[in-house]
Amino acid sequence: MSASMSIWTAELRLLLRSGRNLLALILLLLLSSAAVWAGIAEIQNQRATIERVAAEQARDLAAVEKANAGPEGEAGYNAYYAFMLTQDPPPPLSFAAIGQRDLQPYVLRVRALGLQAQLYDSETYNPELALPGVFDWAFVLIYLMPLVIIALGHDLVTGERETGRLRLLLSLPGGGLWRRRVGLRYAAVLIALGLPLVVGGFVMAAPGTGITIMLLTAALYAAFWFGLNMLIGGRLRTSSTAAAVMIGCWIVLTLILPTLANAAIARGVPVAKGIDLTLAQREIVHSGWDIPKEQTFERFLAGHPEWRGKEEFEGRFHWKWYYAMHQVGDEAVAEDVAAYRASLAKREEMTRALGFVLPGVGTMNVLHRLADTDIAGQLAYQDSIAAFHQRLRQFYYPYLFNDRPFTRADFSQIPRYAPRDHAGTLEASALLALAIIALLALGIGMVQLNRVSGRSRTG
Repeated sequence: MSASMSIWTAELRLLLRSGRNLLALILLLLLSSAAVWAGIAEIQNQRATIERVAAEQARDLAAVEKANAGPEGEAGYNAYYAFMLTQDPPPPLSFAAIGQRDLQPYVLRVRALGLQAQLYDSETYNPELALPGVFDWAFVLIYLMPLVIIALGHDLVTGERETGRLRLLLSLPGGGLWRRRVGLRYAAVLIALGLPLVVGGFVMAAPGTGITIMLLTAALYAAFWFGLNMLIGGRLRTSSTAAAVMIGCWIVLTLILPTLANAAIARGVPVAKGIDLTLAQREIVHSGWDIPKEQTFERFLAGHPEWRGKEEFEGRFHWKWYYAMHQVGDEAVAEDVAAYRASLAKREEMTRALGFVLPGVGTMNVLHRLADTDIAGQLAYQDSIAAFHQRLRQFYYPYLFNDRPFTRADFSQIPRYAPRDHAGTLEASALLALAIIALLALGIGMVQLNRVSGRSRTG
């Protein structure tokens, strides 16, 4: 037992004695810590933004109540000026995998006017600037950790061969040389990468199960790169060649192939911009001013027959006609909205399929779905806004169509938005595919090192 421990201790000292290895591990620890810190700062900033907007919203709503509500108050004025706050607080694991939260709105004020014109009005980010992604723990795991693994493992065999120590090392008693060396490097990488995540999870009160699954995902992704390292390092003769080939693999697997695949998906499944839906809805609403009011009401009452017989009014303007016009605008673009969301869902499905063959994409899919920060999470937030908007309209319609006065007491009855329950889930199929790829690469890599050992002993 003590001899075995001394062998492991000697291997650990050998690992840490190398300035390059120690620097790589320290750098990974610092990068992981910085990424977790940046993620926590971003999430805290989002929470502060939500609190600040909520405070301003309360003051704005109080001003609207004071100015417009009263015994003779009109519901139309209140519905027009009373913006209602919706918010999507950061999920507990979002600090580690921010995903779409730095691109998509997480606070949105809506009123009883057309929904589509409000949902996508803030879609102003530059998609080219969004391509590199945000610097978070998931970024360090997917893009930077493989470089550290390459630095630690590309010369496991070639370095010993170049110094002439390979045969001597393989002739020493104890066996298991490659398992010890790979195992120590593997454990060191996971500790440097995972320790900041665990600390960040504790600070953010994230669920332990989610942190554990993230660590398991990282372990599988690291296993893939160690396996690839062993396979290539065991087949080549020099360390410089092994390092160059591994860097080439990193470029192809993490940058080129995902970029080309995403471009192909974008070309194969075109998606209109959300702002186009806003413009289409507004165009229909604006055209409503130029057509007979009866035509607008007829289209409105086709979907809301409960108000038939109450659409008549005197004069040139009435709030019920105005809101009916906005409702008609939303319903007119309903098919376009469905097609837009279906295209996004199709892209997500194809990206998940891509993750079955590209470990980096699969790892990202697992982390973002677990953190509920992917497109599915954003669409769920939009669904909750749509449901709230429907409640808002249903609240005001009785006042508008029955000509019921809107009093101060009624103002307090306006529906309030309740944040959705975050539904981060485990992509079991993606995790299983990652496990298969990782274990396959690790197994083939170990077989290759064992062949090296056999050839060296017989040679």
